[in-house]
Amino acid sequence: MSTQAWTAQEPSPVWLARPPVLQAMMDSGPLLALFNSADKWHRPILTWLQTHPDVSLHTTWPVLTEVCALLSRRVHNQAALDFLQWVQRGALQLDKPADWSLTSVLGISKRFASLPLDLADASIAEAAERLQIRHVVSIDKDFDVYRNNKGQALQNLLFI
Repeated sequence: MSTQAWTAQEPSPVWLARPPVLQAMMDSGPLLALFNSADKWHRPILTWLQTHPDVSLHTTWPVLTEVCALLSRRVHNQAALDFLQWVQRGALQLDKPADWSLTSVLGISKRFASLPLDLADASIAEAAERLQIRHVVSIDKDFDVYRNNKGQALQNLLFI
């Protein structure tokens, strides 16, 4: 057995290799359900999160705003505060939009003008395209209506 140390150029032994992390955008619906035990999606979302620790979850500021507003109205202010503390502890990676993100969100909203304007959904579509993320976690079965410039829909990991 060699006493030589591993270097960055040498491949790690198979038993040290970590599986690739899947990245996904997180929509507001699962987040609302997670922090509202009375929601019918609460248990399925909790179970999904527990069984998919390898998924790196991302979200946007419009999603955070929507979740906080709805939690404070539907549940209690403390639920919104608990949610923000959960995000602050690193449960979600909060997207930092680029200077041109608003222009892109507006373009996405115009492309899908036949739908009611949903800033949170448009921000997810924009961030996913910019960050090259191909997956979403959403309780909305029709989230695939949003397409990137190549015509590709986000794959919803809850309904695979």
